[in-house]
Amino acid sequence: MTSAFVLKLLLAFSAVGIAVYLLTARRYRSSNTVANAYDQWTEDGILEFYWGEHIHLGHYGSPPRQKNFIAAKIDFVHEMARWGGFDRLPRGTTLLDVGCGIGGSSRILAQDYGFSVTGVTISPQQVKRAQELTPPGLDATFKVDDAMALSFPDASFDVVWSVEAGPHMPDKAIFARELLRVLKPGGILVVADWNQRDTRQAPLNFWERPVMRQLLDQWSHPEFSSIEGFSELLEATGMVKGEVTTADWTQATLPSWFDTIWQGIIRPQGWLQYGLPGFIKSVREVPTILLMRLAFGAGLCRFGMFRAQRAELSASSSSRSAEVAPASR
Repeated sequence: MTSAFVLKLLLAFSAVGIAVYLLTARRYRSSNTVANAYDQWTEDGILEFYWGEHIHLGHYGSPPRQKNFIAAKIDFVHEMARWGGFDRLPRGTTLLDVGCGIGGSSRILAQDYGFSVTGVTISPQQVKRAQELTPPGLDATFKVDDAMALSFPDASFDVVWSVEAGPHMPDKAIFARELLRVLKPGGILVVADWNQRDTRQAPLNFWERPVMRQLLDQWSHPEFSSIEGFSELLEATGMVKGEVTTADWTQATLPSWFDTIWQGIIRPQGWLQYGLPGFIKSVREVPTILLMRLAFGAGLCRFGMFRAQRAELSASSSSRSAEVAPASR
């Protein structure tokens, strides 16, 4: 298959997607619709058919190289675990997966690293599907919970892990505090997220503003933080030992966007089996995926990595946690 033919297929599929997109405008506004949207995608199975057990981008290496779409997602989990220093952690380490989806990362962390994993998501259908996909005896459990008001006591886990959940959070400061609150002293926080450029240094220009508006409206995102901004929020909690370590994985994850569209072209059975509604639902996402590729490729958005260690508990930090938790609920 020539590159010219591939390009023509992508353009044709994208043109259809743009037409459907313009005819079926959709907006998400509340946490309830976030849960409902994930419930619907999980129930109909289209997202799982194309993205497998991992509802996140893949890691294609540095520099990026061609990979199988699903394999790249599995590689992402292992690369994030390596970056987080998980090879130094003992079996039985307790880990909270915040925004676990249908549990793909949780199962890898339990199976390959021997961790005791608890996955939480706001979607009841994702919890149900995660439980169905988890084999008996694997130390991975799932429950419905709100990342803005986690139901666990302070200092509950050795590791807190979160992948691409942050953009759904309406208050990034509360999200940062909750992630650290449930982490034990000396424990590790590892987060991977979609971020926008730090607009304090470079404000959005004339074309970036409407693009960012669409990225927020179409996929249940109240706002994106910047890598610098979210690092500052984590440190401002007073619960971080030293400084937050960050990295930019934009280039390593960038091929995921075009690869996502390509999956729909080479595997049409995923939406054909659901008839016209399945086709419309699938192809409607193409323009947003293209805008995501534009934003990450042009520097408007960045794929940020965050690693922090929980500081020792103090009387002041305990009292602050007690003050914030009821308010967030």
